[in-house]
Amino acid sequence: MTSALDVAAYILEKRGEMTAMKLQKLVYYSQAWHLVWDSVPLFNEPIQAWANGPVVRALYDQHRGRFTVADGAIEGDPSRLADNETETVDAVLDFYAEYTPHELSEMTHRERPWLQARKGVPPGVRMENEISQEEMMDYYASL
Repeated sequence: MTSALDVAAYILEKRGEMTAMKLQKLVYYSQAWHLVWDSVPLFNEPIQAWANGPVVRALYDQHRGRFTVADGAIEGDPSRLADNETETVDAVLDFYAEYTPHELSEMTHRERPWLQARKGVPPGVRMENEISQEEMMDYYASL
């Protein structure tokens, strides 16, 4: 199966250097829309509801301490993505890549999957609650 690192490496290969925050949000939206369109996860790594939005811990561990991430900086293999997976990621990039990292973070903060995972947690407080794939699929399918 494709990993979140493979997806991140594919995004960087397609779009070039970007902030770590933006990369995390594009990986998140890739997972969300793949769940809706293909009814299966794009990758198995959990997505956590951090204060600044959804984060894949395994990806964070690769870019920790860096503001921007360049192509080749993530230990993923873009060639592992199947055709239907690249179609999903390409569609996500076509729609979401125009947004700034801050705009993407703000978008996720208004959406039910992140809000549900952080329910009862004050803003800015660190936590690692997982964003449910079922919640993601249900919410994004309703849009």
